[in-house]
Amino acid sequence: MAHPLIPQITDIANPIAADLGLELVAVIFHTHERPPSLRIDIRNPVADTGLQDCERMSRALEAALDAKELIPFAYALEVSSPGTSRQLTTDREFNAFGGFAVEVTTDLPWDGKTEWQGQLIRRDDTNIYLSLKGRTIEIPRELVAKVYLHDK
Repeated sequence: MAHPLIPQITDIANPIAADLGLELVAVIFHTHERPPSLRIDIRNPVADTGLQDCERMSRALEAALDAKELIPFAYALEVSSPGTSRQLTTDREFNAFGGFAVEVTTDLPWDGKTEWQGQLIRRDDTNIYLSLKGRTIEIPRELVAKVYLHDK
């Protein structure tokens, strides 16, 4: 279950990322760690995400979170790039990575399997479409647990 502060942190982080020319990919709060760690994944949509991108986001977000006093306890802020083997979640990501190799995992078996690897065709309201050796497979979205970019 996601930490209840994540929506508020996301609301603060999204415009900061946009102002810096970056995209917010994920916000993860690990409160079971000591100190708790707030991980922010960003992506530079026009170039490889670099250390400077992470530093700029870290400084700006840290100042904004401190000003809002949203998190009432000590925590470690980590800003990083998710790299290429990351989970696809948004329509924008599914559109951007059409034709890329992906791995799809399902909660329940579909056609006898819970893991699929293929080329992403698209996603609509009901299915995720993969190309497997030239054959199109339709996996119901309601069964899909995760979709990750996959390095072949």
